[in-house]
Amino acid sequence: MVLVKEQKAKLIDDFKVHARDTGSAEVQIAILTERINDLSNHFKSHKKDFHSRRGLLLLVSRRRKLLKYLKDKNIKKYEEILGKLSLRK
Repeated sequence: MVLVKEQKAKLIDDFKVHARDTGSAEVQIAILTERINDLSNHFKSHKKDFHSRRGLLLLVSRRRKLLKYLKDKNIKKYEEILGKLSLRK
């Protein structure tokens, strides 16, 4: 469930805004999306893991807030990241 260092580095390379970027909204959204997808797969086999489900809900709400921020700041970048991550809004 935890992202491997190589996976995280690849996500940062794909979504970074500048050379030393590791914490922009785009990068954070990509990392959160990957964690959310991993947890979703986890719940297919562990249906009664309610403690992790709460963590999933927290991750989803954090991603939603970051997406709202990005939409308010830069609508073009927002639409681009939705397309790259195949999220629906």
